[in-house]
Formats: sequence, C-alpha cells, structure tokens
Amino acid sequence: MLAKRILLAEDSRVYQHLISGYLREWGFEVELARDGAQAWKRLEEPDAPMLALLDWVLPGLNGIEVCRNIRKRGIDERYVYTVLLTGKSDKKDLVLAMEAGADDYLVKPFEPQELRARLLAGKRILDLHNELISAQESLRFAATHDFLTRLWNRAEIVSFLERELLRAIREKKPVGIVLLDVDHFKSINDSLGHQTGDIVLKELALRLRSQLRGYDGVGRYGGEEFLLVLPGCDLAGALARTAEIQRSVAEAPFTPDLAKVSITVSMGVTIAHCGAGDSATLLHDADLALYRAKNSGRDCVEHSSVS
Repeated sequence: MLAKRILLAEDSRVYQHLISGYLREWGFEVELARDGAQAWKRLEEPDAPMLALLDWVLPGLNGIEVCRNIRKRGIDERYVYTVLLTGKSDKKDLVLAMEAGADDYLVKPFEPQELRARLLAGKRILDLHNELISAQESLRFAATHDFLTRLWNRAEIVSFLERELLRAIREKKPVGIVLLDVDHFKSINDSLGHQTGDIVLKELALRLRSQLRGYDGVGRYGGEEFLLVLPGCDLAGALARTAEIQRSVAEAPFTPDLAKVSITVSMGVTIAHCGAGDSATLLHDADLALYRAKNSGRDCVEHSSVS
C-alpha cells in the first residue's frame, strides 16, 4: 500500500537513524532522501510514497520549498501528505509551513508516540482520499461504459468518433466507421432466454476488442448493435478488419457452458476520407449499408464511402 510507505528527507544522520528505526518498528516502509532536491525528484515519480516526512532545513531545496512544489502540481495529481520536522517553534513558522502546503508540523525534539499519532492520522486521510478517488473512477466508468459489455456506451463511442474525425482532418487520413449487428438476436432471447443473450453480447464484445488495434474504438451502440471506429483505415483496411471479425465470430460457438450458440453478424461500413463528413451523416451512411447487409441475407458486409 502506498500509504504504508514513507519518504524521509532528513540530513542529520542521528535523526535519520533514529526516525527510520521508529518508522520500521511501526510497520512503515522507509525511503531515504539526503536533501530536498532528491526528495522532490522522488516525489515527482508516479510510484512515489504518499507520505512524506520532511526536515525544514535541507541542503538545496528546503522542506518548505518541497511542500510548495508538491502543491503547485494541482489537484489532478496524486496527493502527498507531508509532515514538516523542525526546531522552529514560533507560531509564525507554523503559519508559514501551513501556507506552504504542509499538512502537519512537528517541533524537534519530539516524543516518538506524537510522531506516530501524526503519521497514523495522515494515513487515515490518505486511505479516505484513495477511497474517494476509487469511487470517482467507478462513477466515471459507469458514466462512459455499457454495464453489460464493459465497452464504451453510445455517447462515448460517438464522442470518440467525433474526436477522430477532427484528428483525421489535421493529419489528412481516413477514418473507417463500422456498424455491426447480431443476426437473429431476438430469436436467441426468445428461445434460450435473455441471460443467454447477455452472455452472447459479452462474449462478442471480448472478440471484437481482441480484433481491434489499441487505438481503435468500439462501443455498444444500442441493443445488439455495436459501433467500431478505425482511425487511419481506408476501405480496403476496414473490409480486411471486418473479415477478421467475421472469422472470430464464426470460429467457436458462444456460451460453451450453457447452450452452444453459433451466431453471425452483419456489418455496414463507411469511410470518411481525410475526416470529411459530420458524425451524424457518417453514422446514417453506415446504417444504410448495414440495412443493405441485412436485406442481402445477413452474415455479410456492405459498404459505401463519403468523400
């Protein structure tokens, strides 16, 4: 746990040895910094400890300057809980430390249990902070992803398409847009139940993701329909990708632990050349191509392109 690791920046070898012993006895993992510059360099790293015990007087950057640097990073960066150690006991020094961004302040010499109490309070605050961040990330995921398939939801995949169209205009590259629909999906729900239908959709989502590049986008567009956005793909590239998807869907039955279900998919493809066309027009064009694929007997791909 990051909140059980602590960075100790202390240039006094006596205090360094004494404090390190206490910290390890209390179950903390200790990292040492010999000066302020080394402490700040370590705290800039993504895996840095979230607890920092900083001596006020350090070679190079002092503890106050390190605190200011930490707070300048802004609220979007990971939080570091800082405790300043100093021989200064004047009230104005306490105010200066708090204004610089320190979370707590301890005057030397101090009682070991007082230090331990300060660090335990800091750890509780960090644990709460991490819980809040986790909850925020969960809410963000829920707002942008489909609950069943864990793919992007309709709004997010359309937003991705719009961003890629703008990028394609700048870079003068095409964008492939594919609407995919599961053939005869209603009959799966009617004959085998909605639970089986849900498993089919979740497995299809996994197979779609496995066939796409890391920078492609895929989302559940609605019901049994999915939208794929393929940056840099011309018509030949998009058709090659849809052929791979068809093979992936056909290579093994779905829901092997329940009723074995073999499915097919129909796809409509359109290409935005150099990002030309707005998202609504392109999606309508892909939808018309998908409609033709359905009317052509399903299990096939139809295409058109927008210049």
